[in-house]
Amino acid sequence: MDRIINEIILDVDGTLWDTTDICARAWNAAIRENSSIEPRLTPELLKTLFGKPMNVIFAALFPELSEGERETLALKCCEYEDIFLKNEKVPLFDGVEDTIKELSAEKGLYIVSNCQNGYIEAFLENSGLEPYIRDFMCYGDTLLPKGDTLRLLVEKHRMDSPIYVGDTQGDADACRQAGVPFVYAAYGFGQVNGCEIKINSFSELKKLI
Repeated sequence: MDRIINEIILDVDGTLWDTTDICARAWNAAIRENSSIEPRLTPELLKTLFGKPMNVIFAALFPELSEGERETLALKCCEYEDIFLKNEKVPLFDGVEDTIKELSAEKGLYIVSNCQNGYIEAFLENSGLEPYIRDFMCYGDTLLPKGDTLRLLVEKHRMDSPIYVGDTQGDADACRQAGVPFVYAAYGFGQVNGCEIKINSFSELKKLI
C-alpha cells in the first residue's frame, strides 16, 4: 500500500477461521432438541450466510418462524455453539497465528464482526490469540450495521491509518460506509468484485503493509 498502516481491523469468519462445520453441528443439535423443525443445516449453506448480522442469518434460515420464535431458537443455537467451541479446537486459516503474532509487535490489531456477544471472546480463547488483539466490537454490542460498528471502533481508538481485512461484499460495503480501506481476503467465504487490494493467504498481509 502507498501509506503507512498503523491499525489492522480483522473480520473473523472466513478471514481468521472457519467454524461452519462446528456451527452446523451445534445449531442442528439445538434445532433438534428445541424445536419441531427438521435439522438441515450444512457448512456449505452457512458459508453463504456468515458475515451477515445474526438476525438476518436466522431470518434466511427459518422464514417459516415468527420473529419471536426465530429469536428464541437463535439464542439456543448460540448456546449450543458456545458449548461446542469450548470443547473443540477450531482450525485457523493458514498463516493466521504466526502472522498475527508478528504483526502485533508493531501494529494495533482489532476485530469487528457481525456476530453475537461472546463469539469473539470464544474465538480468542479457542485460538489462544487474546494477548495480540487490543480491542473488538461486534453487532451484539451495537445492534448496528457493520459499517457503523466499524466506525465506532475507529473513533473509540482515534485511529489515524486503519485498514479492514474481510472476505465478503458486506465487508467491502461496510468499509466504504466507514471510510476505511478494505483488503479482500480472497481465500474466504465470499466474492468481492472490483476490489483493488486483495490477499490470497493471510500471511500476505505482512508483505502488503
